Amino acid sequence: MKREILLLGSPSLYEASSAVTREELPELAEAVRDLHDTLLDFRAAYGAGRAIAAPQIGLQKRLIYMFINKPTVFVNPVLSFSDDEMMEVMDDCMSFPNLLVKVKRHRRCAMHYRDLDWRERELRLEGDLAELLQHEYDHLDGILATMRAMDDKSFYLKGCKEH
Repeated sequence: MKREILLLGSPSLYEASSAVTREELPELAEAVRDLHDTLLDFRAAYGAGRAIAAPQIGLQKRLIYMFINKPTVFVNPVLSFSDDEMMEVMDDCMSFPNLLVKVKRHRRCAMHYRDLDWRERELRLEGDLAELLQHEYDHLDGILATMRAMDDKSFYLKGCKEH
């Protein structure tokens, strides 16, 4: 079921999420369907959206749903970085759909997580996918891109021609 996406300023977006326990796995099916439906609805409305974190729909669990070519569910993800190479990106977010924020992100990362069968997995990422999953991972810790802005002039409304 499509859920409402919490918007910038919603207090629960700034809360850290709790880990999913193995016992909660059967309950995740509904949450994953809701994340899927909400992501596709946002994509239809805005022409963007590749991943969504559970806190964005009010579920304070360490759960990320990504749908690019196929669905990928990250349960209790942990990020690691192999080096310190950074990149500047214009970050956007479903929780502030008309705002871009200039931030620095790691160029490469690895996501260690469990899948829906509780198997341990690892995904190595680079470039835009590394940026995407760092952004979603931040949501699990109550961190928004606005909090990572490079400076106080790093905010742009979409459609502004000067950035």
